[in-house]
Amino acid sequence: MNIWAIADLHLSFGVPNKSMDLFGDNWLNHAEKIAANWKSRIAPEDLVLVAGDISWALHLQDAVPDLEWLHALPGTKMMIRGNHDYWWTSLSQVQKVLPSSIKVIQNNVIPWNDVAVGGARLWDTEEYSFNSCIEFRENQRTKKPTEEPRNPLEDKKEDQKIFQRELSRLELSLNCFKNFPGKKRLVMTHYPPIGLDLKDSQVSRLLEQFGVEICVFGHLHNVRAGEAPFGEKNGVRYLLTACDYLNFVPTLLK
Repeated sequence: MNIWAIADLHLSFGVPNKSMDLFGDNWLNHAEKIAANWKSRIAPEDLVLVAGDISWALHLQDAVPDLEWLHALPGTKMMIRGNHDYWWTSLSQVQKVLPSSIKVIQNNVIPWNDVAVGGARLWDTEEYSFNSCIEFRENQRTKKPTEEPRNPLEDKKEDQKIFQRELSRLELSLNCFKNFPGKKRLVMTHYPPIGLDLKDSQVSRLLEQFGVEICVFGHLHNVRAGEAPFGEKNGVRYLLTACDYLNFVPTLLK
């Protein structure tokens, strides 16, 4: 029984007008690529961690076709919310439509064989930047020429407020590890929990405090070819699992 990870599926079966094709040739038919690679590697008894940005849907019912597509693939899936998962409303509402092979993490920890999995979305933080490894491309979907200019200082204040809230949610989740003594501790975050230089961060210190062994995350796209960001620090292994970074191939954790 193996554990795999992949993030940022950005599915759109319920909202076909939001195809990822406009983001570059590598995204053409990306769902088919994911499915083919998934089926050739992952067995029904395996676990797959999906670290956010699952569906482009804005409403819960529109995300159901994406969840059913994911359910049809082999293995048990555990997911956290990403910044584009607008369909993810309250935990109780999401659980009502979840297929049986999908579990969600929100302020909790889920055990699976000899491991326990926790996590939280996180958010942008001024502690670190990834500009040096990103090939920036214009995002037509977020370009709004008529939008009023934003106040950078207000944006920073809001980002910091959200980040601190997410940090508290991560700590709530990590505290639940005490309910599963003896199990190896894995964590998913959607936003990166540490910088490229692996310097201490608020999140990394928290992960070390709770004895986490592996943290997988996504969110970063268009990472330049040949870049291999992140690694291991103080016993925690940090793995970027955004699907385009992985060439749409789930990565094996153990």
